[in-house]
Amino acid sequence: MKIGYQLKQVRERLAKGLVDKGVLRTEKRNFLLFDMATHPVADVRTKESIITRIVSLLTATTSTVSPGALDKEGTQCRVTRAVCLACAAYAGSVLDNAFGRLTYEDREAAFQRCDELLAEFSCWPFGSNTGPGTASGRRREAVRIGMGSALPSGRESVLGLVQEVKREMNGEDDLGFELIAGVLEVLSKLDSLL
Repeated sequence: MKIGYQLKQVRERLAKGLVDKGVLRTEKRNFLLFDMATHPVADVRTKESIITRIVSLLTATTSTVSPGALDKEGTQCRVTRAVCLACAAYAGSVLDNAFGRLTYEDREAAFQRCDELLAEFSCWPFGSNTGPGTASGRRREAVRIGMGSALPSGRESVLGLVQEVKREMNGEDDLGFELIAGVLEVLSKLDSLL
């Protein structure tokens, strides 16, 4: 009962947190007969920096992680946070507008890379879904070949992110990272649940 009550107000709590940080602002709008609180973007720079970080992360083709794809220096688990942000945006189907600046091929490659990221980080331990020897790896390669894609698959960048996150873990059995894998697994199955 308590969980249901808490889940109902997730959107309001998130909006309030973003208003407190100055990212959103609160306005009262009249919709038909009701006055409703809306939360338009107050700081466009924050939104643009997030879009730039996600696009930089998902369009990388090398195994090194671009500093432009990460949060500011000194933030704990920067690579893990960037991966979670990209996967949550992908699962929420909000990347279409973020990829508006990309060409069709780059957009499709970024979506494919995000799908691969979600597959790699939604299983524990991270990266255990790696390689063409696994069923999902063979299936992804077959789909890419079947589509006639001449683009590189970008596996190097995904494997580079897996290595960076493992480096952030410091070889510890931190349950927080296992929890992240569980949440990303639920996000990866949202389409089939809805």
